[in-house]
Amino acid sequence: MLSVARKIFGTANERKLKPLVARVNRINALEPIMAALSDQSLKGKTQEFRKRLADGATLDSLLEEAFAVVREAAKRANNMRHFDVQLMGGMVLHSGAIAEMRTGEGKTLVATLAAYLNALEGKGVHVITVNDYLARRDSEWMGRIYGALGMSTGVVVHGVTDDERKAAYAADITYGTNNEFGFDYLRDNMKYALDQMAQRGHHFAIVDEVDSILIDEARTPLIISGPTDDRSDLYIKIDSLIPKLEPTDFDLDEKQRSVVFSEPGVEKIEAWLAELGLLEGSLWEPGNISLVHHSNQALRAHKLYSRDKDYIVKDGQVMLIDEFNGRMMEGRRLSEGLHQAIEAKERVDIKPENVTLASITFQNYFRLYKKLAGMTGTALTEADEFLDIYKLSVVDLPTNKPVQRKDDDDVVYRTAKAKYAEIVKEVKEAHAKGQPILLGTASIEKSELLSNLLTSQRIPHKVLNARYHEQEAFIVANAGVPGAVTVATNMAGRGTDIQLGGNPDMRLAQERSEKETGLGRGLSDGEVSLLSAQIRADVEVKKKQALDAGGLYVLGTERHESRRIDNQLRGRTGRQGDPGKSKFYISIEDDLMRIFAADRMDAVMRRLGIKEDEGITHPWMNKAMETSQRKIEERNFEIRKNVLKYDDVINDQRKAIFEQRLDFLRADDVSETITEMRETVIDALVARTMPEKAYAEQWNIEGLTEGLRSDLALDLPVKAWAAEEGVANEEIAARILQAVSQQYDALTKQVGEQQMRRIEKQLLLQVLDLRWREHLQHIDQLRSVIHLRSYGQRDPLNEFKSEAFNLFDTLLGELRATVTRSLMHIRVQAAPAPDAARRPVPVAAPPKAPPAHETKLDPDTGVNEMDPEDTATPPGQPLYQAEDDWANTPRNSACPCGSGKKYKHCHGAIETQKV
Repeated sequence: MLSVARKIFGTANERKLKPLVARVNRINALEPIMAALSDQSLKGKTQEFRKRLADGATLDSLLEEAFAVVREAAKRANNMRHFDVQLMGGMVLHSGAIAEMRTGEGKTLVATLAAYLNALEGKGVHVITVNDYLARRDSEWMGRIYGALGMSTGVVVHGVTDDERKAAYAADITYGTNNEFGFDYLRDNMKYALDQMAQRGHHFAIVDEVDSILIDEARTPLIISGPTDDRSDLYIKIDSLIPKLEPTDFDLDEKQRSVVFSEPGVEKIEAWLAELGLLEGSLWEPGNISLVHHSNQALRAHKLYSRDKDYIVKDGQVMLIDEFNGRMMEGRRLSEGLHQAIEAKERVDIKPENVTLASITFQNYFRLYKKLAGMTGTALTEADEFLDIYKLSVVDLPTNKPVQRKDDDDVVYRTAKAKYAEIVKEVKEAHAKGQPILLGTASIEKSELLSNLLTSQRIPHKVLNARYHEQEAFIVANAGVPGAVTVATNMAGRGTDIQLGGNPDMRLAQERSEKETGLGRGLSDGEVSLLSAQIRADVEVKKKQALDAGGLYVLGTERHESRRIDNQLRGRTGRQGDPGKSKFYISIEDDLMRIFAADRMDAVMRRLGIKEDEGITHPWMNKAMETSQRKIEERNFEIRKNVLKYDDVINDQRKAIFEQRLDFLRADDVSETITEMRETVIDALVARTMPEKAYAEQWNIEGLTEGLRSDLALDLPVKAWAAEEGVANEEIAARILQAVSQQYDALTKQVGEQQMRRIEKQLLLQVLDLRWREHLQHIDQLRSVIHLRSYGQRDPLNEFKSEAFNLFDTLLGELRATVTRSLMHIRVQAAPAPDAARRPVPVAAPPKAPPAHETKLDPDTGVNEMDPEDTATPPGQPLYQAEDDWANTPRNSACPCGSGKKYKHCHGAIETQKV
């Protein structure tokens, strides 16, 4: 019945495409009209469209004309003409959906259509890519089209200055990476003045490689963090114990990617720590919880993280490897001491751990946009997740030319040795007939193993993995040359197409540079034209040779956990109607098979009498592999959904804090908020010490007096007031409020009205940031242990919501109390000489934030990204704090004397003496 209905009504995807075809025809009809316009008239169309929008027109009503204008500008600026399917892709993006387009179909050019149309509103459009190289390339390349239409383009990549960031976001269209956009959002919410903020809102975003960013990295929160104390010695000592363990001393579960000590292992670790003088008593005593944590992380570093698979060591640093594209993740670090444990394992310098200052997940960052769209070659397998999490539908667009790629069935071997032997044999045969070959591997370790095997057979080849990151574009561009053999660790988001015969533009740039270096001068325009013509002629000859040999042969050496990664590898061949072939070779010893299906599959192959050096090919094998991958994808989806459920709790709090902070930044006067805080603090103090239904004899007058002294810097005759006959707690509260208000008014007169308003605003922002940072640390700690509530038959998520609400309520109470206390303890005095006993310090308890680091953290694997950069210092002149008030300094804050030590180790030190 379903198949009959599809024949009559078409599939859901076909029904989405049908109305787009009619609009494409109307755009094509406008092409001669646009072609007749002068360059100036074409540029003038942008102002015309903006005027029509201001007069009440909608973007949808302008779509056909705007797309025709962009197509014409692309022809003139870049000698590129949008195909009809690319116009359809632009419509899908404009509608706020995901366009699935095969590799080589020109997604970069597609984005210009929706970006231009939505930029007409003047609210900014963000085009988000997966790396800095693509962001720079696309902004320059596509920027020519926008420039021809009178629009500005900006680019946000790692290393640009604050002023450059601000200018980039002010442009009509801004290109950048997902990390930079997310970090800029967090940075903006740590600034102390509106003019320091870079972003100007979240209007419309187009996400390139949307599956990589919104799915693969969805478990990876962006974190700005600050360093903690150095504990290198402890990491090194504990690391020395792990190699002594026997296999029976720990329980390893590769499927769940977890490892824990067994009972014998715990006993050994306990004894060894005691021998090193690190442990007194039992390992499970509350005071030794840190040792338990460090021991667990050292065990994970040794048993779960492998060199040249999960990370490499380069220039004395542990560099993590992205499992989805095989690139080095520069600056990223594992969280909670795990990266330090790996550094200890690899005997490199150990950097201090970090504490969270601000964080957000990609899921919640991208949900800030009023309209979101994406494009990729592989989204349909995750369509349910896109719809569930982001409310994004997926539209599968047809290719410009029919696909001629041949996808062979997988070949399964019993051993990896037999598999690799067959792969080398297959490569040798294809290489001999001049067919370009792309070999896909899942790790650096496997790519180098394969490289050694090819070298032993004297097969020339190139290796593309994290070790050769700098040569990436050149290696990919030449992978289509006849007879070329390229070994690549994953191929997602490379951004450079493999063109049969080679990439003429890349060759021209390289050969021109070589010639100019040899001649010692630049080439003339005529020489460049001649060289370009020679290269293009040579590329055409080589392209015919590659086509005659069967096109690009993609050979996968193992299956990835995600079907999308395999599809991305396959999609490298057969671009724009070229012939091609793909095939996967698998062994039961591969990680995926070994962990999920090894015993069952091996038993079947033995029963069938399959020898070790024989391969088995059958459609059932393909289905079994797809089923395994689907189960893993479903499990990963559940993990991401679970992460989002927890993060949604903190996200509501984050929104409230960031919105309130922005209100404070915009306000010139926050005195009304300060007054409300002061009144609430007084009400809470009175309610705590003089409960409503308590008798006067039950009032805690001493506690009230002490609270007034410490929180409000006032000595009031509360005891005498309480002794008055018939006095109620409301009356005493009113007297306290009056006294406090008089004191504050007097202080305001001393400081000056304008100066006091500035101090209030500065202090309010400082304390808000301090308390929010502390709150995030409490939330992190709560998150790490809340799952234990399940042992008491309670739902961890509901428990987390309840506890997080209580923590947030505590945060607000502490915010009010700290702001009120700090303002009431201000003492105005002349600034003493720098070497005087009392040194100037900024007013209020909150210390200056530590140097901020940007971190990207994965709660499952603990991945982070770091990039040191100080947060902005609050504006304004410092006030001075009298030594009498130093006692109110938090014990872990910097000492007000200016020594640089913590208060508890300086003027706040507790003196002891031997008896």
